[in-house]
Amino acid sequence: MSFAAPGSLLKVEEIQGRGRGLVATQPLKAGQIVLKDSPILLYSALPLIRQSVSSSSSASISCFCDHCFRTLPTILQGDSSLSAVLCPNCHYHRFCSSSCLSKALNSSHSSWVCQVLSSLRANSLLLEQPLERQVQANFLVAAYNLANISPSDFQIMLSLQGSPDDTTIAAAQFLHPLISSLCSLSLISPLNGFSLELTCALLVKDKVNAFGIMQPFSADDDQRSVRAYGIYPYASYFNHDCLPNACRFDYVDSNPHEEGHNTDFIIRMINDVPQGREICLSYFPVNENYSSRQKRLIEDYGFSCNCDRCNVESNWSDNDSVENNAEDEEEAMDEDQYEIMAVSDSDKHALEDNNDFPHAYFFLKYMCERTNCWGTLAPLPPQGDTPSNVMECNVCGKLKSDNTFDIDEDKRYRYEVIGYQGKRLTSFSGHMDSQSQTEFFFVVVIHFWFDLVDEGNSS
Repeated sequence: MSFAAPGSLLKVEEIQGRGRGLVATQPLKAGQIVLKDSPILLYSALPLIRQSVSSSSSASISCFCDHCFRTLPTILQGDSSLSAVLCPNCHYHRFCSSSCLSKALNSSHSSWVCQVLSSLRANSLLLEQPLERQVQANFLVAAYNLANISPSDFQIMLSLQGSPDDTTIAAAQFLHPLISSLCSLSLISPLNGFSLELTCALLVKDKVNAFGIMQPFSADDDQRSVRAYGIYPYASYFNHDCLPNACRFDYVDSNPHEEGHNTDFIIRMINDVPQGREICLSYFPVNENYSSRQKRLIEDYGFSCNCDRCNVESNWSDNDSVENNAEDEEEAMDEDQYEIMAVSDSDKHALEDNNDFPHAYFFLKYMCERTNCWGTLAPLPPQGDTPSNVMECNVCGKLKSDNTFDIDEDKRYRYEVIGYQGKRLTSFSGHMDSQSQTEFFFVVVIHFWFDLVDEGNSS
């Protein structure tokens, strides 16, 4: 099976051992936009009962539009006179404008959705459940509403990959009776054939295909929260790689006066790729260590990763080795005061033979160094055939000149050597948590980077 995504730069192909994926139909340039995608379904990541804006718990505050998920004007501009527009029926859900309310009443907040969500907010059994279960209820209501308002989009969602597991089966067994009992609230049944099996299938499609719509980056927040989830018909085909060649950009709240498109995705190339190469995203920040990445992928997406980076890092994640050698390594590091040893001939041969730690250069060039960001950098779109030398972070939006990375092959080889030395230091850092481990390695890499800069200045 093969079909083209919009724009014909990518096509969906069956890839051995990976299922369906997106492949380049022609050579692609760094910074090139290869896909723009809009969600066919959006739903809130907040619990059913939300706290007021004055509450201290931001995780459950309703401060954005329940249709376009743009920050409400009263919050965005700090003007209490710019009140949100309430649903005229439930007086609970809020919208950024009368225009958004009008659209919602004919789509995402139909009369059936309004009645069902009101009933679920009064269901003590559901309200006692964890946040995840309440968010799944939000999704199911949105999904069955989609079957009414756009049967073709509903079928697209059903065609996405995902097989039920024990957790989704348990969730379906709990949620299906609750929601199916509310179908009679509307003269229009959400779907003929509303069944436990269909509920289970929908939950797993959501689990492995939904993208989080994140709060815009703030330097004051240690971790961004998710304000909504969306199903994107084409972006869902991107497979994961721990060293991606493309990344997702969204511009939530970037233009408060623009109608629509607040939750659209843009996928941009990180580097050049040839025709026929699979285009991959990372499903989470690239700074996570091997064990954390594998755990997330297995629990959240149902697969383990064997990309080039994982194949390398799996060879130096031996806990027994860490426990046996950490003390000796720490003493050695103390003696050397974190100075890096010269690369021996045997090290060079090991690097050439094993291609150890091929991602050192990726971390240096493409990982944002801004505190608490952990975003990925990609060049701005090229102007004609001229590539951009400005990189943009896909999380915080910081722009950075790429001129500092215009290095010759000898220095690129030294970056690869950095990676090999990084592997040798991992037995020391392996007992750290994920963020400390990444920060430790980043310090090592930056140490080498300043060496290269000093070398360039003195030559």
